[in-house]
Amino acid sequence: MAEIAEVLWNHNLSHNPTNPEWANRDRFVLSNGHGSMLIYSLLHLTGYDVSIDDIKTFRQLHSKCAGHPEYGYAPGVETTTGPLGQGIANGVGFAMAEKLLADQFNKPGHDIVDHYTYVFLGDGCMMEGVSHEACALAGTWGLGKLIAFWDDNGISIDGHIEGWYTDDTAGRFTAYGWHVVSVDGHDQAAIQAAIDAAKKVTDKPSLICCKTIIGKGSPNKSGSHDCHGSALGEAEVAATRAEIGWPHEPFVIPADVYAGWDQKAKGAEREAAWDAKFAAYAAAYPAEAAEFKRRMAGELPANWKALTDAIIAETNEKAEKLATRQASQKAITALAPILPEFLGGSADLTGSNLTAAKEFKHVSAKEPGNYISYGVREFGMAAIMNGMALHGGLLPYGGTFPMYSA
Repeated sequence: MAEIAEVLWNHNLSHNPTNPEWANRDRFVLSNGHGSMLIYSLLHLTGYDVSIDDIKTFRQLHSKCAGHPEYGYAPGVETTTGPLGQGIANGVGFAMAEKLLADQFNKPGHDIVDHYTYVFLGDGCMMEGVSHEACALAGTWGLGKLIAFWDDNGISIDGHIEGWYTDDTAGRFTAYGWHVVSVDGHDQAAIQAAIDAAKKVTDKPSLICCKTIIGKGSPNKSGSHDCHGSALGEAEVAATRAEIGWPHEPFVIPADVYAGWDQKAKGAEREAAWDAKFAAYAAAYPAEAAEFKRRMAGELPANWKALTDAIIAETNEKAEKLATRQASQKAITALAPILPEFLGGSADLTGSNLTAAKEFKHVSAKEPGNYISYGVREFGMAAIMNGMALHGGLLPYGGTFPMYSA
């Protein structure tokens, strides 16, 4: 996926390596997390705080460069990905959060929430059921700011996948309501054209099917499962270096390569441009700007303690005997008016779980709101909520029965 990554990270991804928490950055998720060295290389080359010495500790305990990307270790890793399918489902959550926050905060002439979610995923992600649940919802919700790249290399650990994966993947995603295009995953011009086309489709998520050769450049192991989960070995590494014309010593990167990849200055310019837009927004809508900053910082409302103390005191005074789900609904009903970031939902059990309150507006297809009926999709619901929570600005919760999510 090197060519896809180069096109995306050097020419499309809006981010700032010196401030990985910039609110309006594009989000990138490596759903096929076993390819984690790709994201660590990208973070290092573009200027994040991931050094070459960090990369040398790959797969070591407490390393920034874990075997699968782990949230909270390396700056720029948006979510933990390892269990296949989780990353694309998290990505749906990121994109849904962007849509809901844009609906709540953007004003005419002031699009302060305006960013994309990009996801790399592989054949294994496509096989996992959670990806089906989440991607079907993404189509229903019309998440036009979600662009996914499927690494269609036809290989998994057990070998060529024709014996266990023969889905019409493009047809399936088209049926979900996605915009779908197929390209040669090693043709950078075709990849860029596909991204440009995807951005023009604003009412559908996009799947770019990238036909690739796994281990491309390895003379003896490319196109086979031998380079999927195992080291190439010293002899094959040497042969690959000769094949691709890379004469440099291990962990040595020439200055011109660093210069070509460095995104620190460009990222600072992007964030500065957004800061200017946000300053204009704050001048026109000071209350909304302050609320946006509070929510993206993960802070509770200023009057939170006084309001919740009053709710608790009233509850204690009544001392009602209630079923636990009724008590839960009373808590939700009390909190909804004072916690604007509250985002409710249920996996087709709203009336049973009692997860709704009168203050909520239900999401309906492409129409946004702050209560989501996920349908019978417990696993998708959980993974999507994780993505929304990691995005920031929302506090999602969902309801089901433990038996249905075991």
